[in-house]
Amino acid sequence: MMSDNQLIPHLFRTEYRKMVAVLCKHLGMEFLSTAEDIVSDTFLLAAETWGLKGVPPNPAAWLQTVAKNKAKDFFKRNALFQNKVVPELTYETMGSYIDALDLTDENLVDSQLQMMFAICHPSISEEAQIGLSLNILCGFGADEIADAFLSNRDVIYKRLQRAKEKLRTENVKLEMPSKSDISSRLNAVLTTLYLLFSEGYYSSLNNKTIRQELCAEAMRLNLMLVENGLTNTPESNALLALMCFHSSRFEARTNENGDMVLYEDQKQELWNAELIGKGEYFLNKASMGKAPSKYHFEAAIAFWHTRKEDNVEKWESILQLYNGLLMLEYSPMAALNRAYAMSRSAGKEKALVEAEKLNMVDNAFYHSLLGYLSAEQDIPKAQYHYKMALKLSNTEAERKIIQQKISTLIPK
Repeated sequence: MMSDNQLIPHLFRTEYRKMVAVLCKHLGMEFLSTAEDIVSDTFLLAAETWGLKGVPPNPAAWLQTVAKNKAKDFFKRNALFQNKVVPELTYETMGSYIDALDLTDENLVDSQLQMMFAICHPSISEEAQIGLSLNILCGFGADEIADAFLSNRDVIYKRLQRAKEKLRTENVKLEMPSKSDISSRLNAVLTTLYLLFSEGYYSSLNNKTIRQELCAEAMRLNLMLVENGLTNTPESNALLALMCFHSSRFEARTNENGDMVLYEDQKQELWNAELIGKGEYFLNKASMGKAPSKYHFEAAIAFWHTRKEDNVEKWESILQLYNGLLMLEYSPMAALNRAYAMSRSAGKEKALVEAEKLNMVDNAFYHSLLGYLSAEQDIPKAQYHYKMALKLSNTEAERKIIQQKISTLIPK
């Protein structure tokens, strides 16, 4: 049962983007800021009212009704809207105009899907597209987006404001792009969902190991893509498969005390077979493409991590997939994970040589890996790297794991 203190943040994550999308579809993207203000004010009123009078029987419907009423009030007092958009309407007909706002489930889905592509307009840089999507579609604040981009809040805030202004001046419409435009704009949408899921799965904010709500939202938005004929692409299916495989191990990644559990120590009976099955389904659908994307490689790697057997064949398959992923798109974390896979398939000594070549001296995971790879042969070296990892770690969960590793080092 969700507490009253948790309810409004949860509803903000799930309802904010829907209401903004529908208002923008009804009013036009030039009124994006107005739609955001209306919805934000609605949530502020909910926080004040529900604390005094209690939570209504249908909180989402309450929010939608209040947002409608606030939209009416805006129209009543806003001369710009009356003069520029509907000069022929009286206030009475404006009320009917807003009452006609379509908040059916179908329109909520369509509006959000259209908002995804409106935000990913080619006139806006890809970084700004991703940031704006995280802000409007996912309810991320500037601080959270700054963390995802390894930037600072002021830079992100200015980027968001410039992007919103660009949407207004370009008069971007909330509608699905043409077939020829979808492929180029879908990449930014998928990147956004990938970042959203990663923020939930690997979150370093607020010392929370897993933020399942963010992952669920990323999967919900991704599902919209695969259920639409125009966006049901191999890449969309591969990304959803990746999310399903990772999500299947949620319960096993923390113990009863909320501490992080490493992969090799997870209780496999806690893995979710239904999600694994869904992941296999979407990965099979993804295989119909002509060329694999990074999502295909990562989904295939995640698939192997749901196999309960622990043998050289499994880890050799994972290693080869990492080789393919790195050839397609290099990333430091993928290189570190490749070295770990090599240690399981070819031995720690060979993997240590490869890992040290990465020279990621400011990365906690790099030092944790070197500590793990050195532990059996060189205790002082392992201690050094684990201590460096402890110094560089960002979360209490990571530090606790590293402390446990240090405590197991027994000098020969």
